[in-house]
Amino acid sequence: MARFLAALQLLPALESGEETLVGGQAVLEGVMMRSPHAWGICVRRPDGTIASHSEPLERPSEKHKWMGWPMVRGVVTLGQAMSLGFRALRFSANVALNEIPAGKDGKKIEINGWVAAVNVIISLGFFIFMYKFLPLVAATELKQHVSPVFGNQIIFNVVDGVIRIALFLGFIWLTSLWADLRRVYQYHGAEHKTVFAFEAKDPLTPASVQKYVTWHPRCGTSFLMTVMLISIAVYTAIPAHTFGTRFAIRIALLPVIAGVSYEIIRFAAKHRGSLFAIMTAPGLWLQRITTQPPSDDQVECAIGALNEAMELEAERGGDLVIA
Repeated sequence: MARFLAALQLLPALESGEETLVGGQAVLEGVMMRSPHAWGICVRRPDGTIASHSEPLERPSEKHKWMGWPMVRGVVTLGQAMSLGFRALRFSANVALNEIPAGKDGKKIEINGWVAAVNVIISLGFFIFMYKFLPLVAATELKQHVSPVFGNQIIFNVVDGVIRIALFLGFIWLTSLWADLRRVYQYHGAEHKTVFAFEAKDPLTPASVQKYVTWHPRCGTSFLMTVMLISIAVYTAIPAHTFGTRFAIRIALLPVIAGVSYEIIRFAAKHRGSLFAIMTAPGLWLQRITTQPPSDDQVECAIGALNEAMELEAERGGDLVIA
């Protein structure tokens, strides 16, 4: 349960949120891969065998055209990616729990809906407290007790942003020291390598996949870093002078900042030499932590998950769009 909760906090950093491309997410001892109209997951059991699963996937923008509009599509896609990512993470956790002997009543331990809902609430609360409330408190304390210069609109929001990024980097680094989550980072690397191989139309074999790097421009880690950098500029542009107003703005503008960041990541992935690509570079650097070189058996899970998704995609007749 501890691994599940910790991985849940890292969910946005472990996933790819582009709805028209092949992408995926690392889970506990496995990988989830998605195509435009399907998703598949492969999880390594303790005995070495692989548990797999696949389901069709609806694209919101095909049902409602307005959900494909710029800015809107980022929020919609991120919401769907988070929902799917949680389902995949829950599947992987239940595969691990299924290996625990049944209790006296003969029932297997699993993460049910109520437990999952509580974990989501905890995760949301953790995010708001860690990356919205704490940095704002720290910046306010500096303004009130260190120097009035920290009350300057630009300086205040830059300090707030730097503290937010420092907390995020610290959390990522600390989780990388946990052996179980370091394995998740290895599966994250396996997912990226497999996507690179697929996009290059290389054979999906461990030997072919392993030659690619582990950092990918469409990664959730890059998205989060872009969100944090963009938020500094957005908060600076909106005058606010009280703690309550500033905190309310940070919550209310989350969808706007997410939408802008999504468009930047999308553009940068297709135009590697652009200014926006340079802006996303810190996220690629951070992936040196959130992705680690995988073993061949971890790559096999990523390949298996992609094959699961692609088989169902072919049945549904979906068209793929490759960046």
